[in-house]
Parts: sequence; C-alpha cells; structure tokens
Amino acid sequence: MGFREQIQTVKRHDPAMKSGAEIILYPSFWAVGFHRAAHWLYGKKLFWLARFISQVSRGLTGIEIHPGAEIGKGLFIDHGMGVVIGETCSVGDGVTIYQGVTLGGTGKERGKRHPTIGDNVVIGAGAKVLGPFTVGARSHIGAGSVVLQEIPECCTVVGIPGRIVKRDGQKATPSEELDHVRMPDPVSMEFCRLRARIDELEKKIEEKNQ
Repeated sequence: MGFREQIQTVKRHDPAMKSGAEIILYPSFWAVGFHRAAHWLYGKKLFWLARFISQVSRGLTGIEIHPGAEIGKGLFIDHGMGVVIGETCSVGDGVTIYQGVTLGGTGKERGKRHPTIGDNVVIGAGAKVLGPFTVGARSHIGAGSVVLQEIPECCTVVGIPGRIVKRDGQKATPSEELDHVRMPDPVSMEFCRLRARIDELEKKIEEKNQ
C-alpha cells in the first residue's frame, strides 16, 4: 500500500485529520509500515529480525502486530494503543480497529489459532476476538465485546460472550460509518423478551380465573 493510499485511508476514516502531513503523527501509519517490512522478512524466514522490527514498532506505537500476521489494504487503527494482532491472524481490506482490541488465540495449539477478519469489518474499542474462526465481511463488533465463535457476514455483535443482535444482510460498509457507540444491548433485549412473556402468562392466568 502506497504512501498516498495510506493518507487517503486516514482521511476517509478520521475527520480530525486536517492535512496529509499529519499522517506521520498517526501510530497506525507507522505500525502498518513497520509490519509490511517485518512481514516481508518473516516470509524470508528471517524470524529474529522480523520480530525485532515488530518489537521496535510496538515500543514506538503501542500497537503489537506479529510479523506473521497477514494484513490487507486500507487497515485503519484508530488511536491504536493496546492493539494486539496474533501470528496466524488474517485481516482483510478496509478493516477499522479501535484501541485496545485483541485478535488472539485461546491456548497453545499449533497451526491456525487466530481469527480471520473479513473485508470492511469494524472492531470497537476493547473488543476481544479469540480463536481460529472467521468474522464475515461488513460485520460490526461492538466495543468491549468478547467474540469466541464464527460470525456471518453483515452482522452486528455485542456482549460477553458476543451475540449477534442484528443480521440485516445490507451491503452498507460499516467501516465508513465509524459508529460503534449506538449499538443494541442484548441484555436489555432479553429482559424485554422475558417481560413480554411474563405479561402474556399473567394474562392467561387471569383469563382462566375468570
């Protein structure tokens, strides 16, 4: 991904950016750039040097991307502090990740152990996506969610553990909406469902007693 493309990616996602020169102040810019170099070295089996570059990047940006991870075009990491992307993780094109996100594994198993993130996915601040499954394209993971299983395309996921609260099948690209605050609350939704059920049962009891 070229320098100008990275500038356009940041401009498209961050309204706070006033000029292209500000790109050098964005941790995401440096983290992705360092990762491209580290990943190339990793592919050449220069593992120590690749890890050294990734650790330098981690120290400078607060973003830890394992050199083995596969990163697509147009990745935008907003703020970025505390973001961790594991070795066998695959991130698609146009993905937006907020601070404190972990794309990790669940144990010491070998082989594929980190998630695959589809194109144009948004992952809200503090979310944890753990395991060797796929998050479908254009899905939206709410802030603070813990996702432990596969997510189809075009879904909204919130909660601990993460639950699908919306599956609309629309082709809208959530990574351009940048809204990971106004999300459905699955706990409140469940309480509403239970309340409706209680009201229904109470009505049936009253009818029988008449």
